[in-house]
Amino acid sequence: MKDNPTYHSLGGHAETIEIDFDPSVTSYEELLRMFWKMNDARMQAPSTQYRSIVFYHDDVQRKIAERLKSQEEARTGATVFTEIVPFTRFFLAEGYHQKYYLRGAGDIAAEYLAIYPDLRDFIGSTATSRVNGYLGRQGTKAKLEEEIDSLGLSEAGRKRLLGIVAR
Repeated sequence: MKDNPTYHSLGGHAETIEIDFDPSVTSYEELLRMFWKMNDARMQAPSTQYRSIVFYHDDVQRKIAERLKSQEEARTGATVFTEIVPFTRFFLAEGYHQKYYLRGAGDIAAEYLAIYPDLRDFIGSTATSRVNGYLGRQGTKAKLEEEIDSLGLSEAGRKRLLGIVAR
């Protein structure tokens, strides 16, 4: 594996996300159950870059991942090509790949980039993650209306976001 992968030189790495979670709120198993609901890994990926992969940090997580993968294979009656591998290190993608949907809404992204000029803060912000999700059609207008005042946007930004999500 390459030490400093880039989008054009991955060196065997895969595009993934890293999820920080509080196990007193949600468990690794609950996260994996959500993963299996959203992920269809019955077809082999066209390249290692886009393969389906689950990482574990200890033997307990490994056993949970393997058990749930087996359950998914039993449920679908098909081979599941998701790899289950130990976590070693996570590399952030280049900045222009972060918060894809949010970056597509340039005026809203600009507001957050002014609040979070440091890329790690921009990436790690709950508000930018929530807005990126809404812009990617993951969430309802009603839910957005409930929380929009907590997202740190200007009045113009709130109106623009509501307009996009309402479409």
